[in-house]
Amino acid sequence: MANQKNIIDEWSVRDLEDGSSLTVTVVSCTELGNQSLPGLQVIYMGNIVNYEPLVTERLAYQASKAGATDYLLEDKSWMAYEDQFVKNYLVLGSPLKARVEVKTRSSRVIAKEYELPFEV
Repeated sequence: MANQKNIIDEWSVRDLEDGSSLTVTVVSCTELGNQSLPGLQVIYMGNIVNYEPLVTERLAYQASKAGATDYLLEDKSWMAYEDQFVKNYLVLGSPLKARVEVKTRSSRVIAKEYELPFEV
């Protein structure tokens, strides 16, 4: 069976300083990762963050070692400035969730969470 992708959410946060926008697209995939299991992709600024069982299991382990329930994925986030960012998190619990936080210079922090289609 071929991988089927469905956009489950797409949103933008506009920066009134220069008219730009930070756009986030969240895609549900039927086959993702080495085991070809269902997962989510978060796409922003040309970057793709994959939430699939093998990678997420490792991230959940790292989060538990750090004692965090909301684990910031620093290497998969864009945090070049304090007043502009796209932060990706793994939120531990049942169900597991992916959280995306976006901020522009002229906006407040906009955050959305998405349930992951698997448990680890």
